Amino acid sequence: MTPIKALTLSSQRSHLTRLIGLAISFLLLCLCLVLSVTLGAADIDLETVWRSLIAFDGSTNHLIITTVRLPRVLVTLVVGAALAVAGSLMQGLTRNPLADPGILGISAGAALAVVTTTFFLGTVPIQVLTWVAFAGGAIAAIVVYTLGSIGRSGITPLKLILAGAVLTYLLSSLTTGILILNQRTLDDIRFWLAGSVAGRDLDVLLPILPYVGIGLITAFSMGKQITALTLGEEVAQGLGLRTGWVKAIAALVVVLLAGSAVALAGPIGFIGLVIPHIVRVWVGVDYRWILPYAAVWGAILLAIADLAARLVIKPQELPVGIMMALIGAPFFIYLARSKVKQ
Repeated sequence: MTPIKALTLSSQRSHLTRLIGLAISFLLLCLCLVLSVTLGAADIDLETVWRSLIAFDGSTNHLIITTVRLPRVLVTLVVGAALAVAGSLMQGLTRNPLADPGILGISAGAALAVVTTTFFLGTVPIQVLTWVAFAGGAIAAIVVYTLGSIGRSGITPLKLILAGAVLTYLLSSLTTGILILNQRTLDDIRFWLAGSVAGRDLDVLLPILPYVGIGLITAFSMGKQITALTLGEEVAQGLGLRTGWVKAIAALVVVLLAGSAVALAGPIGFIGLVIPHIVRVWVGVDYRWILPYAAVWGAILLAIADLAARLVIKPQELPVGIMMALIGAPFFIYLARSKVKQ
């Protein structure tokens, strides 16, 4: 066998392996969906779930499934996929293994914008809050990028992390201050601010779906360009890539996805940090595969975290943001020790 044929065969096998892995991931996602719908404060068998979909009779269990659990599961999938893809893009865009919408202040900026709007205007339609979250996340991203660029050495992973941490603490303090000043605002969004998918229905999800859909489709179409960027600015330009445009579009996609997730479920952290590192173990450094894998595994991880949040102190539940912090904080410490020193 010639070297070219051997290389082609190896590439085909690798492609097939990744497709099989993606199919297995979808099966695991389906299993998580089944568990999320059937388990909770009241356990419901699969037959009842199926009958609620094909022969709804208005019973308590059917109402729980159709009005509470199914919408909640769908919100979980959308938020998990959006945050995981946003984190993957950020890590590829900045070549920073610790990049994440939460760690770099984007989620905190979006949350502050939502809280401020609620403080001054009261109850606001979800469509308005979505655009407010976009604006807050975009401003925070610009500030972090600017602070991380200061100095002769330019942008480095450590400087970006420090700038993101400082801005996150500042914005979180401002958010807390606003909530202390207004008890009504605190009562309205206290659970949301901890990161929660509880109580979200289709009326909240449907207006945001187009933004998430556009963001995911655009991200998937940029896999080749993001892979080239990870090789370095000069290499990417040598390959004919217009790096300025790619970075600008990717940054807009990150804000679109992270802002949509915050508007839906509050500032849930660590999904965008953890998932890219997990999927790289299987698919390598090719973002044409990293991004779709990240979308599926982001949904899986958040579904598992939400299920644990519902069961750990059953019949009460924890905000899923707390569960993600318990999962993600040790992972962040490990990465900070192993990656930033390199």
